[in-house]
Amino acid sequence: MRASRLLSLLLLLQNRGRMSATQLAAELGVTTRTIYRDVEALAAAGVPVYAEHGPTGGYQLMDGYRTRLTGLTAEEAESLFLTGLPQPAAELGLGAQVAAAELKLMAALPTPYRDASVRIRQRFHLDTPGWYREPDRVPHLLAVAEALWRDQAVEVHYRRWSPEPGEVVRRLEPLGLVLKAGVWYLIAAGKDRPRTYRVSSIVSLRLLPERFTRPAGFDLAEHWKAHVERYERADDSAVAVVRLSPDGVASLGDLLGPRAARAAHATLEPAEADGWRRAAIPLENVPHAAAGLLRLGAEVQVLGPPELVEHMRATIRAMACLYPVAPG
Repeated sequence: MRASRLLSLLLLLQNRGRMSATQLAAELGVTTRTIYRDVEALAAAGVPVYAEHGPTGGYQLMDGYRTRLTGLTAEEAESLFLTGLPQPAAELGLGAQVAAAELKLMAALPTPYRDASVRIRQRFHLDTPGWYREPDRVPHLLAVAEALWRDQAVEVHYRRWSPEPGEVVRRLEPLGLVLKAGVWYLIAAGKDRPRTYRVSSIVSLRLLPERFTRPAGFDLAEHWKAHVERYERADDSAVAVVRLSPDGVASLGDLLGPRAARAAHATLEPAEADGWRRAAIPLENVPHAAAGLLRLGAEVQVLGPPELVEHMRATIRAMACLYPVAPG
């Protein structure tokens, strides 16, 4: 552990130049006292590191010194595909490996390429979650990733919304993890084809002793692309029929998202006398659709299916009870 930290400290000084003990401690997750001891150990090993005192002082390497100890460990190499996604890497427990791999890559690059890499990082940033949205809580993500890596079956208690809301028990054979718009999804083998599960809906998980053999030729990227295309194709039997005011029509994209907005605009009927128009909106499940439609407030009227109308009616009644009319 200490040898890895000493190498990381050395690479930090090599890549970034002068750094204070406080900055080094923050980067490496240790105390400043530990940094003092580590710097002494590097100096004792013959590394030309020296300190400059004062407000802008810190530790730095002698001009011209470069280490070639930049070999990646197996874990660091495996984590390279996540170097542009620090938050997902941390969620998967790979934050330290990603940071170490980046340091070693930077140290190994020729100066022009290293400078270009720094410029790119200064100018581009990838932020996967949507606006006004906290990332899902995924307490079982690490266990899922472990089972996925080992081709190990798991038993999960899963909270589903359809066809009937409730908790079910499933034996799953993990084939892949996908991060979509800040949400983690597990792809697992099914009886006829792979199934998709939202990781945040896993209530509990138990690793099973048996291993499984991955399907020959399974391509995670191709499977996910096909899954998204199926999901986004509106099925005639799975739509909500609504009436929308002119403001409701204009707000569809902002409140329901581009997919629902495209489908609704494609099905809009001519305006009625009061300016309202009928449309069909894709219906994933009743609770999900109701939550989105309620955001339109009095600018939408749900006409079907009956279970969605009843869900909206019950929700609105419950909301009205929270705001009784003042007497007089």
